Amino acid sequence: MLTNDGDIVNEILRAENEHEKEYIVKVDMPVTDSFLKKMAEGVEILDTVTLPAKAEKLSKFTFRLTIRQGLNRQIRRMCQALGYEVRNLQRVRIMNIHLGDLPVGEWRDLSDSERNELFTELDYKPKR
Repeated sequence: MLTNDGDIVNEILRAENEHEKEYIVKVDMPVTDSFLKKMAEGVEILDTVTLPAKAEKLSKFTFRLTIRQGLNRQIRRMCQALGYEVRNLQRVRIMNIHLGDLPVGEWRDLSDSERNELFTELDYKPKR
């Protein structure tokens, strides 16, 4: 998301606010059921254990991960702690905002319904 409103960015991305962020992750080794289970249950990084997440295998080397934290380089660190290296990482959703099929280098405005739902969920009053 691109905005000049730092308050809303902080509200969305701050780890303690636990808003969902969804990623498609490609790694260097085959994704196993054991790896997905560990990613979902929480991984020890940065002197803490990550919150439970949703992990789903998409292909041999790719999985979807939905987290509610935003620790520094969290997904890369989680994978590394389990012996994997991230080859590609793409955030495809923040809360109710989906990237969809937006081409690289392009942008779009939020729809009125996306904006209203986002602000309602955040209990946020935009500055005018």
